Order: sequence, then structure tokens, then C-alpha cells
Amino acid sequence: MIRVIIEVIMKKLIREMDEQTVIHQPWWKRVVWLAIIWGGSVLALFVVASAFRLLMTAAGMRSH
Repeated sequence: MIRVIIEVIMKKLIREMDEQTVIHQPWWKRVVWLAIIWGGSVLALFVVASAFRLLMTAAGMRSH
């Protein structure tokens, strides 16, 4: 049931997208978006790793 709903929503979104807007974006805009997404994922990984390290240190686990 959920899959059917997702497929309907995706088909509607695809119909609404303007192909020229998607295809004819300048290369530098695509590179900027790539860099933003990459930077965000690196930042998210850093936050999760720091949280785990903080929890492990609080539990008495030390690296030395």
C-alpha cells in the first residue's frame, strides 16, 4: 500500500518537474550543490562520531 502511494506521488512530481530546468542547469550550480551535500554529510558524520566518542568517554572507555 505504501509503495503504491509513493509511486503515485513520484509520478506526480516527475510530471510537475520542468525538464529544461533540470537538464540545462549550469555545471557550476551542479558542482556547488554537490559540494554542499558532501559537506553536509561530512558534518553529519562528524557530529555522530563525536557523540559516540562522548558517550564512550562518559562510560569510562578511554583510548589509552
